[in-house]
Amino acid sequence: MKLLKSKKRLVVSIMAALCVASNCFAATEHWNDASSTPDTIVATQIGDVNWQQWKAGWESIKTDYEQVSIAPGKDASQLNFGWYSKEQAKNAEIRIADNANMKNSSIYKGTTQPGTTIDDTTYYTNKVTVKNLKPDTTYWYQVKLNGQWQAAQTLKTGNPDEFAFMYVGDPQIGASKGQTSAEGNKQDGELAARNDAYNWNKTLNAALYQQADINFIVSPGDQINEVAANHSNEKIKLQEIQYAGYLSAKALRNIPVATTVGNHDSMTAGYQNHFNVPNAYQGTAKTNAGHGYYYTYGPALFIVLNANNYDAADSEALVQKAVAAHPSAQWRIVVMHQDIYGSGLDHSDSDGMLLRTKLTPVFDANKIDVVLQGHDHTYSRSYQISGDGKVHPDFAEYKGEGQSGESHKALDTALKNKSVKYEFVKNNNCYTIADMKQGTVINPKGILYISSNSATGSKFYELIGQPQDYIAARSQSWKPTYSVVRITKNSFSIDTYDVETGITIDQTYRIIKK
Repeated sequence: MKLLKSKKRLVVSIMAALCVASNCFAATEHWNDASSTPDTIVATQIGDVNWQQWKAGWESIKTDYEQVSIAPGKDASQLNFGWYSKEQAKNAEIRIADNANMKNSSIYKGTTQPGTTIDDTTYYTNKVTVKNLKPDTTYWYQVKLNGQWQAAQTLKTGNPDEFAFMYVGDPQIGASKGQTSAEGNKQDGELAARNDAYNWNKTLNAALYQQADINFIVSPGDQINEVAANHSNEKIKLQEIQYAGYLSAKALRNIPVATTVGNHDSMTAGYQNHFNVPNAYQGTAKTNAGHGYYYTYGPALFIVLNANNYDAADSEALVQKAVAAHPSAQWRIVVMHQDIYGSGLDHSDSDGMLLRTKLTPVFDANKIDVVLQGHDHTYSRSYQISGDGKVHPDFAEYKGEGQSGESHKALDTALKNKSVKYEFVKNNNCYTIADMKQGTVINPKGILYISSNSATGSKFYELIGQPQDYIAARSQSWKPTYSVVRITKNSFSIDTYDVETGITIDQTYRIIKK
């Protein structure tokens, strides 16, 4: 049943937003301090370590820029690899086999190009696509780095007909900058990266232990914190230390991650140098980090938007292209950083809404089922939402470049004017609530929107004072969380867990298609 919003709901939404118009930055003192649990043992690439051992090994971890990233390929039979090297080879190379001895291994070649310069050293970016992978099979792979084959690592492919992925919000390595630890250290950029990278290891280890059926990971953006807006060597180096911390997680050697360009990733080429995404969309608008992309896995089509340029036409074109390429996909899932339907105090009533009036009708027209969002550092789940079919102004004058948060600052300044705030919120009430049923819904109208909390606890935001009328559930426990999505041809389900306890923080929500 389609539930139209009443005038009362509209006024409540506007007044709730006006109440926080003067509070432009809602980060809190809550964060995940690694030094507060010093005896916890974490499996990392340098072995099984506790916090003291991690600190002792940090000097070598932070400068290990040549770590490998694995991303989904264009479908379940492929995987994409990316890594830095000090030497430029004629071709980047990966070899892969179904046995530990690498007998009868297949070699795949790719590209190697000049990438990021750190302390006057140019690192080359290497990208290779591995093909012809069989489902439910364990493989061993080796990366050729600076002319030498590295130690073999394992990975296991999933069953595309029935699979699960882990959805993690804003790792944002380095975002605990400015906090003071239990050890008495005020976190500068590097100490924050050290803290948050350790907690990133903890989250992945715990989640993959608790959920043994995970086939890949989906991140809605902000892998790192340093935007490096001025592109100085100092800023670029700190950004690369954060990427080194992010990629240091031992689990990432054995499982692919479908990353998204967040606003903190968008300012430099570091993101596209590290990550090798499939079907990269070459649109008219771009950020330094590159474009969006799409891929399939079994019955699901994933469309990953780079919404940081705020060019809705570019995002619309990518959605249309992906849908046209896979018109029979049973599930259409969009992943993007900005939360156009979230419930956090810092974004859900400001820059998170900037794309709402433009993207809501695009998602409706292309029959998107689910939108996975980040940016808000709080957890929320919407009802099934549809657009209202009306034309709304999009406040384009406040969008700016859309990179590094400059548009967020411009918008926050404008929204201090109550009349501007009122009009902004009113025009972003561009939706209707199509279905409010909870638990299991069958053939529902509308789209499900999820916003993820921080997977590392590097930074948390407050929830907005009064939940918006489109919100079915939300949570801020000041603890890292993750979600697990399970998909078959006829069902989509999502559960969200507390990392520390493995206990769910929201009821299972399931969509059935008959």
